[in-house]
Amino acid sequence: MGRVTERRKVIRVRDGAVSTRPDTLVAEEPLEIRLNGKPLAITMRTPGDDFALAAGFLVSEGVLAERGDLQNIVYCAGATVDGSNTYNVVDVRTAPGVRIPDITLERNVYTTSSCGLCGKASLDAVRTTARWPIADTPPVRVAPELLAGLPDRLRASQRVFDRTGGLHAAALFTEDGELVDVREDVGRHNAVDKLVGRALQNGDLPLSRSVLLVSGRASFELAQKAVMAGIPVLAAVSAPSSLAVDLAAETGLTLVGFLRGTSMNVYAGEDRVALRAAAVQG
Repeated sequence: MGRVTERRKVIRVRDGAVSTRPDTLVAEEPLEIRLNGKPLAITMRTPGDDFALAAGFLVSEGVLAERGDLQNIVYCAGATVDGSNTYNVVDVRTAPGVRIPDITLERNVYTTSSCGLCGKASLDAVRTTARWPIADTPPVRVAPELLAGLPDRLRASQRVFDRTGGLHAAALFTEDGELVDVREDVGRHNAVDKLVGRALQNGDLPLSRSVLLVSGRASFELAQKAVMAGIPVLAAVSAPSSLAVDLAAETGLTLVGFLRGTSMNVYAGEDRVALRAAAVQG
């Protein structure tokens, strides 16, 4: 749709010199997600991959688990008073027989580009049940050297970030370090949803032999999205939250934070990281 970036006039000040020039900004627009015609969530996102975003969001909510659960996704025409299509409302139709959670005000979600769970009414509404327990998946082992090289590869794939400097990114790698997919968005949780949604559409769930790398911090929500997609390893270039670490320990997720250069902290699931035993000290 060509709405990923927008141009705005900016007054630039450099070493006392003032000039006027156009600047490229990342676009941010609301996306309403409807489920079988009923409003479910509104998220602030960068336009693009909207269908994948909606599908990935519903994976994290425990609604969708495989490609066959999804009947179709469409933009809703007539979303405005004058009947025009803003491409900011999508309706996800599930296949017959897919169990739908009770869509009440307590379940409705309002998300922002920085918080994907701000509208949840309770902690019970935040936690969802994983379809593919990570602890039961075949063992995955990744070398620290492999993990150390992933952030540079992610950064090199951030095409829109190069023009705007204002996007988060998430990437899927195989356990051997092969780059599978990269998505960018103004919201880090949206970038992950776009990855997971693409995987669902391609019939690739669960992602049980994958490493998920995120460009910012690792929040509880991102850890939960990894768990819901069956991803065994989540790595972040910044810090995890305490609740993310708790969830990782509870579910068997390997959680790596502060992944910068050859340095990293392993907060949970260290059995999947091929550390030299002699180097691990209490």
